[in-house]
Amino acid sequence: MTDLQIAKNNLFGHTICLCRGGDCLYSEERGIAPMMGFIGSGIDLKGYSAADIVVGKAAALLFVKCGIRAVFARTLSQGGKKVLEHYGIACEYETLTERIINRLGTDTCPMEKAVADTDDPEEAYAILKNKLGV
Repeated sequence: MTDLQIAKNNLFGHTICLCRGGDCLYSEERGIAPMMGFIGSGIDLKGYSAADIVVGKAAALLFVKCGIRAVFARTLSQGGKKVLEHYGIACEYETLTERIINRLGTDTCPMEKAVADTDDPEEAYAILKNKLGV
């Protein structure tokens, strides 16, 4: 079984599951918070595969920054798919959507808006850190 299959199988009850060689990391936090936390803690995520509930451009750029090698999303935005494909990260999804919307369902997700004008993972990380005040 591949790391991506293991991550997908272990997503139930979590918002994200990252797996590499039998080592799995989980979170129940929403949005990009899990990835920001993993990055902030200094965990080496290079070579992990990720299964996530929702992946937009912001999350995709964080996956690129970390060296994630494959991604499964229950919902993937077109912008997120474009980023993953551009950086050669294998991706699978259940639903492809035009954009990720905010939690109220009234507009585009604020994290997506924040990174709309960049395709650079390092710049996106800096923008997202500033947006979240971390």
